Amino acid sequence: EVQLVESGGGLVQAGGSLRLSCAVSGFTFDDYAIGWFRQAPGKEREGVSCVSSIQSSGGGSTHYTDIAKGRFAMSSDNAKSTVYLHMNNLKPEDTAVYYCAAALLCRLGHLSLWTSWGQGTQVTVSS
Repeated sequence: EVQLVESGGGLVQAGGSLRLSCAVSGFTFDDYAIGWFRQAPGKEREGVSCVSSIQSSGGGSTHYTDIAKGRFAMSSDNAKSTVYLHMNNLKPEDTAVYYCAAALLCRLGHLSLWTSWGQGTQVTVSS
């Protein structure tokens, strides 16, 4: 059974940092891309970043949307089957529920490709 479990959200002041974790089970990073998404109240879910599967042409490369460039970074720990999203210089507009998801391809603009989702973790940034 494919499972993804996010953790690490919380309340932080503007300019602060958080590290989100996504623990996966039932599959490996060899075969699936892992992505981070977020959804703010009243807004559509949007892509933040993803890491391609090791066996894909992307070969474990990371990709970021404009939301994340320069402030967020992904990393992974294969031994722990965990992917991280390091978020720095957080802004109030980063307030959202953050989700991790799995897909065969690292395509942040195509939500339908992401077939397995975690339950989400709330990030709240105060001004």
